[in-house]
Amino acid sequence: MQLTLKAVFNDGTEYEVQTNLMTLVSWERKYKRKASDMAAGIGVEDLAYMCYEASRLNKITVPANLDLFIGSLKNIEVIEQYDPKADPEA
Repeated sequence: MQLTLKAVFNDGTEYEVQTNLMTLVSWERKYKRKASDMAAGIGVEDLAYMCYEASRLNKITVPANLDLFIGSLKNIEVIEQYDPKADPEA
């Protein structure tokens, strides 16, 4: 599963970032949940964590820890979700 997340910051800046396999594995390890659990819904902290990790992996400068990153966010939203298992062409 791949998510495109839009992060809007308190200072008015914003950007979009895509998760990848490493982002999801990192999320699974931190929260002790499986990616398949996302079908039942995920929380805002989950989205913030994935955005934080995806940003770091894409060499976007972020605060030193997740709480500082969350504190700098005004809003976060899922722009697009891609699940290769749901794509008949994949």
